[in-house]
Amino acid sequence: MANGKNFLKVTGILMIIFAAIAIIFDVIGAFGAVAVLTVEATLGTVLTVAMAIALASAIIELIAGIVGVKNCDKPENANKCLFYGIFVAVYAIISIVFTIIGGGSVLTVIIYAICELVIPVLYIIGAMKNREATL
Repeated sequence: MANGKNFLKVTGILMIIFAAIAIIFDVIGAFGAVAVLTVEATLGTVLTVAMAIALASAIIELIAGIVGVKNCDKPENANKCLFYGIFVAVYAIISIVFTIIGGGSVLTVIIYAICELVIPVLYIIGAMKNREATL
């Protein structure tokens, strides 16, 4: 069981770190989107909505990381961690789809997909290992 506990804790900490970094960049990006909004209404609106979605995603990832760290030694709460992990992974997939629709290059999409999905998938694995302790 220690393996599942540690796995969930480490991935939770990584999610917290990367979510904090994403929040900082998303806030900076939001200021840029608002600046574009003053020049070009349509593009600025699209960018502002995209930055709002990205910021919401980062906040959810931060919450998931905190929940994972807080509940890593509580196998009875593994389903809650599993829910958050799946939610973050689904949000990442939606973000990747928007990157593809937005005309991102194949290399950009691949790198982005790896960066966006690796930690949530590992978090889900950790939650599943943690849940196995209750079975």
